[in-house]
Amino acid sequence: MKVREVPVYLFTGFLESGKTKFIQGTLEDERFNTGEKTLLLVCEEGEEEYNPSEFYGQNVHIKVIDDKSEMTEENLSKWANAIHAERVVVEYNGMWLVNEFFNAMPEGWAVYQVIFVADSTTFEAYNANMRSLVVDKLNVCELVAFNRFDKNADKMPFHKIVRGVTRRCEIVYDFDDGTSEFDDIEDPLPFDVNADIIEVSDRDFALLYRDIMENMKQYNGKTVKFKGICAINKRFPENTFVCGRHIMTCCVEDITYCGLLVKWQGADTVNNADWIWLTARIDIRFNKIYGRKGPVLTAVSVAKTSPPEETVATFY
Repeated sequence: MKVREVPVYLFTGFLESGKTKFIQGTLEDERFNTGEKTLLLVCEEGEEEYNPSEFYGQNVHIKVIDDKSEMTEENLSKWANAIHAERVVVEYNGMWLVNEFFNAMPEGWAVYQVIFVADSTTFEAYNANMRSLVVDKLNVCELVAFNRFDKNADKMPFHKIVRGVTRRCEIVYDFDDGTSEFDDIEDPLPFDVNADIIEVSDRDFALLYRDIMENMKQYNGKTVKFKGICAINKRFPENTFVCGRHIMTCCVEDITYCGLLVKWQGADTVNNADWIWLTARIDIRFNKIYGRKGPVLTAVSVAKTSPPEETVATFY
């Protein structure tokens, strides 16, 4: 039997960030709430409380999850089936990792939207002291809503924190007077994607890697030059290796090797952990190493070199 798809709308953010008010307003809006039976999972209770009598359609059933151990696939299915839920809205606990919810989602549940609600008066402090949790939320969101924002405040610090993690999500600033404004700060890349050869400095590899993965079509057919460290594996196809860098998103614990597949007739002369200057043409096509379409680099030139001063790249 075909499993029925249940849309999931996930609202993340830290305690007292304004998630409850944001969701309350969303469920009062007849454009969003048109009569579907909705399961509202509340994983964090602050001072603000829901007023179900104001929900449009009177079709929302609230379930409070007091402990993370309750968030199992069996329980989520049971709660949804009990009301024949047509969709699920989640007010998520800011101290829980998002993947813990994703891993517990029953078959058929599909995430339609992830919104990160942040209190602009405390966001920078959370980022300074709980950076890994902030990054966890930013990595998956499609919209960051900074509420309680002072119209005269500088948006750039908030913009930089978000764009240091993702360029995919939108940013909106909600002001105390009820108005809002979308972020329109342009982020020019530190290299020219329209150059005959896109030359990338040592410190900018992380930005190149992220932008290629997020905007593959833009790089199809382009030629790039960068310094990277090689990875060799016997399971790789003949005449291929991977070249990339170790990238740190927020802290030492999350350093990950991120590489791009390279095709080169002289691949057998490259050793694991060799540093090279690579000039290569980028083609976006399927390769079994990615398991999907991805950037396949055909080497134009390969030259061994010494490691850079900073061997770990960052997004800053």
